Amino acid sequence: TPLDYQNALKRIDELLILSPAPYSELDDELDVISTLVHAYEQTHNAIPYPDPINAIKYLMEENGWKNKDLEQYIGPKSRVSEILNRKRYFTLQQIHNLHKHLGLPLEIFINEKMLQAA
Repeated sequence: TPLDYQNALKRIDELLILSPAPYSELDDELDVISTLVHAYEQTHNAIPYPDPINAIKYLMEENGWKNKDLEQYIGPKSRVSEILNRKRYFTLQQIHNLHKHLGLPLEIFINEKMLQAA
């Protein structure tokens, strides 16, 4: 429940202030509560994945890239343009290339939100 979650966060703060010794009883308690809080947050406060096109455009802006700089990962200029203008979706090879070379998480390309839109 949300109240349990808030109480767990308070207890984590208390334990952190105590700076428990590694492998002590308090350290074990901190580990267990932190794991439970993380699981709760994953279920209840999941951060939505960014849109892949927006993520790529952000990287382009941050790095000063042009469409031409994506050709090695996506394909010819026309294909890059089609994808960035949302006229075509990525192939598996393009997803692999963007993940491997640009570090984009696979989850932004394949997730519940993207599957519902397809």
